[in-house]
Amino acid sequence: MPAPRFEIHHHASGSQARAGTLALKHGTVRTPAFVPLATRGSVKTLEPRDVQALGYEMVLGNTFHLFLSPGPDLVASFGGLHEFMRWPAPIITDSGGFQVFSMGHGSVADEIKGRSRSGKGGGNESSGAILGIDEEGVRFRSYIDGSLYFMSPETSMSVQARLNSDIALAFDECTPFHVTRSYTAASTERTHRWLARCLAWHQTNAPPDQLVYGIVQGGVEPDLRAESAQTVAASAAGGVAIGGSLGQDKPQMHEVVGWSTRELDRHAAHKPRHLLGIGDIDDLIIGVGLGIDTFDCAMPTRLARHGVAVVPDPENRWRVDLAKARFKASQEPIMEGCPCPACSAGFTRGYLHYCARSGETTGPRLLTIHNLAYVSRLMADLRAAIASDTLAARSHQLLSGHMPRP
Repeated sequence: MPAPRFEIHHHASGSQARAGTLALKHGTVRTPAFVPLATRGSVKTLEPRDVQALGYEMVLGNTFHLFLSPGPDLVASFGGLHEFMRWPAPIITDSGGFQVFSMGHGSVADEIKGRSRSGKGGGNESSGAILGIDEEGVRFRSYIDGSLYFMSPETSMSVQARLNSDIALAFDECTPFHVTRSYTAASTERTHRWLARCLAWHQTNAPPDQLVYGIVQGGVEPDLRAESAQTVAASAAGGVAIGGSLGQDKPQMHEVVGWSTRELDRHAAHKPRHLLGIGDIDDLIIGVGLGIDTFDCAMPTRLARHGVAVVPDPENRWRVDLAKARFKASQEPIMEGCPCPACSAGFTRGYLHYCARSGETTGPRLLTIHNLAYVSRLMADLRAAIASDTLAARSHQLLSGHMPRP
C-alpha cells in the first residue's frame, strides 16, 4: 500500500487557497473538500452509497462516541470502521478531545450563543461529567450509563488504530474562549506534549498507512496560535488540524484561522490542513481562501433534522426553516433550480413542512440529501475556481447569494 500523499495542483492568485489531492489507503480526496459527519458510524438518515452519490470522498467518525458504544473491539472484529458501516472510501476520526472537554467547558456553539451546559439527559456529551484532568489524561463519566472511563493520548490513538481510519487526530485539550490567557497557554503546551505521546505510540503500534494530524490550539492569542502552528508543523505529524475556540464571532474566527494558516504557509505548506467543526456556507468560502483543505461540521445534517434547508440566501445565513407555519401550503420546491435528487423529484416546501411537524423521517432524509448536495456542489465550484484562477470573483458571487454551479 503506497504511503499517504498530499499534492497541491493549483494555487489561487491573491489568496492562500490551493486545490489538490489527498491520497489515502482507502482512496483519494479532492481538496478543498467538506467532510460529512458519520459520528456513530452513520451519516444520519443516509446509506453510504447515498453519500458517495452526492460527491463525497471522505467522512468523519467520532472517536469519543465510538469508544463508548459500540466500542473499538467490536468495530475491529468487523475489520474496522469501513467494513462495519460499509463505507469504502477514506475516513478521518477525531481524537475525542473536543467531546471530552465539552463535558467540562461546554461546546464552542454554547460559548458563542451564551448557553448554559446544565442540560440533563439530552443524550449527548454534556450529560456526562469530567472527573479530573491531569498530565496523564482525562477521567470522565459516560453520558450513556454513568460508568467511569479514562482517555489519554495513548487511549485515543489506540481506539483510532482499532477503528482503522485513514486519518487519526492527535488527542488535545479543546480550550474554550472564556478561560484566562495563562490557562490557554498551559493547555496548549500540554496539547503539544500529548502530540508527542500520540506520535510515539502511533509509530510503534498503529497501522503504517494511517496518517496522523496534530492539532493547533492557542485560543484567540496570536502568539500562542503562531507558536502552536509552528510546533505542529515541526512535528512528525503528516497533517495539521486547526481546533479550539476560534473567537466570539465570525470576523474573529476568520482572523484566528488566518493566523494559523499564515504560519503553516511558512513552516508546513506541504502538509494538508483540516478546520475542525466549521461548515457554514460563508465560512467554507472564506476558509478556502485562507488555505484550508478540508472541513467537517454537523451543520448540513443537523439543520436537515430540524426541517431547515440550505439555500443561497446570505441575509438569512443560507438557510430557510421549512417547519415554520408559513410553508404549510407552499407548493414551491425546496430550492428553485436545484438539481439535487430531492428537488428534482419535485418534493415541495409544503411537504417538507408536514414532515417536520409530524415527525415523518422521510423529511430529514430528503433535506439531508438536499443540504449535503448543496455543500458538495459548493466545494466543487470552489475547486474549479481555484484551478481556473478565478476564485476571488467566484467567491464574491457565492457570498452574494449565487447558487453553486451544478
